[in-house]
This record gives sequence, C-alpha cells and structure tokens, in this order.
Amino acid sequence: MGNFWLQEKHTDGYEVKWKIDGIIHSEKTKYQELAIVETREWGRALILDGALQTSEKDEFIYHEMIVHPAMCTHPKPEKVLIIGGGDGGTLREVVKHSRVNEIDMVEIDERVIENSKKYLPSLACAFDDQRVSLHVEDGVWFVKKFSGKYDVVIVDSSDPVGPAVQLFSRDFYQDVFAALKNDGLVVVQSESPFFYQETFKSVYKNISTVFPYTFTYLVPIPTYVSGPWSFTIGSKKHDPLKLTSDREHIPGLKYYNEGIHTSVFCLPSFIKEMLK
Repeated sequence: MGNFWLQEKHTDGYEVKWKIDGIIHSEKTKYQELAIVETREWGRALILDGALQTSEKDEFIYHEMIVHPAMCTHPKPEKVLIIGGGDGGTLREVVKHSRVNEIDMVEIDERVIENSKKYLPSLACAFDDQRVSLHVEDGVWFVKKFSGKYDVVIVDSSDPVGPAVQLFSRDFYQDVFAALKNDGLVVVQSESPFFYQETFKSVYKNISTVFPYTFTYLVPIPTYVSGPWSFTIGSKKHDPLKLTSDREHIPGLKYYNEGIHTSVFCLPSFIKEMLK
C-alpha cells in the first residue's frame, strides 16, 4: 500500500498523483464510484469517480469561501437552500450564522452523506442541527417546487459530469431565480478558469442572463490543482462589495475575513477578458 497512488487526469497534457496510505472505504453507489482514502499529505479525502472532492487538510478554504461571501452579503439570510454538498462541509459553515432559521439541504446521493458522517466527521458534523431538513433527491427538480422562498441558495456541486450536469444550465438558474425572494442571491462553484475555461465562462454567462447582478471571485484551493478556483454569485439586489455594518460576524473562521471578502472580487485582467 505504501506505493499506491491515486492518479487524477485533467487534460491529455496534465495529470497529478496523490500518495495513498490506505483505502478506508469504496463502493459503487447508484450514481457514481465513491471512495474514502487516507492520503499522505492531505489526510482523509472523498473521491468521486476518481476525482478528489475534498480533503481534511484544506477543505476549510473551499467551504468557508463558498458560504460566507454570499451569506455575509445578504443582510438577513433566514432561509437557505444547499444543493449538493453531501460531505457536510458547506452545511457546517451555514449553521454558524445565527440569523438562519431554516435550511433545506438537497443531495442526490445518500451514500455520500452516510459515508461522510462515518469517515469525515469533522465535515459532516451539522446534519443534526434542528434547523436542517435533509432531502435525498435531485436538486434540479427540488428547486422547481418553490417560488420566492429562499434568501440564499448555495450550489455545492461536483464537476459538470454525471448527475451534476444540469446544475450548470441556464434553465436551472432560472428555476433558482424563481425560488429566491425578491432580494435573494445564489452562489455556485464555477470551476477552474484554466482547465475548465468553457464551463467557467458559460456559468458566468448563464447566471448573468438570469440575474441583474453577477460577481465572480477566485480562491486558491491546494487540492484543486489548477491555480485559482472560481465561485460565482448571482444576485437580485445585494452587492457583495457593499457589506452592511450590521452584518453578522462569524468567529473562529480559518480563512474568510473582511479583507479576504473584498480582495477575492478583484479579478486579474485575463479573467475580466474571459468574462466579457
């Protein structure tokens, strides 16, 4: 096992390898190949269809940064919908906001949730919060059920393959728009501007044709080995660069702070050109 490597291919000219000290669990779920592994450098990691989704060592960057910029932009995020995020890390960050009184979480693959609870407890530690209603179903169809319900929708999806493909479509963003209140906003993970440039650009385009205001921001996530990773906010009203003075301040965060919030929206010139 000491010579076992997980090989992750991004393009025909680029791949990475992760040294694996042990395979803790593996199975084929209804939707995908799932594994929990012990990596040499990053601790335990969740692998879906051969791609590393999250690791114990750096997951806090991704999960804090998909949640807090949007949650702190909205002045009163009381009702929140999370689509995806079965490992529980995004939910863990959302429940830190005391103004939230209702959270719907929708994950299509129940086995991701159950294995995360068992093997990644530092991430999957908020499922028992009394504000949480867990729905094991397709988020694409779930969001169609509601009109004007949510303040914030967070789409914590895997890459646009398999069950996640429709979560990157304009039709889906239109349904999210309808499910949001008049001043609601959505945040999505929008891939790498290097290796998934077309997806990155299409997400921005699709959201910007549905929402009055669209904002992309970049975050370095070490195990997402492509340089910057992107997130995109679609907002009906609120500007993330105009934080209100009475916003909730969340203590004990490891990455996110007010300075980070402001700086991540300052995009490099080549990214601005991509999004024109």
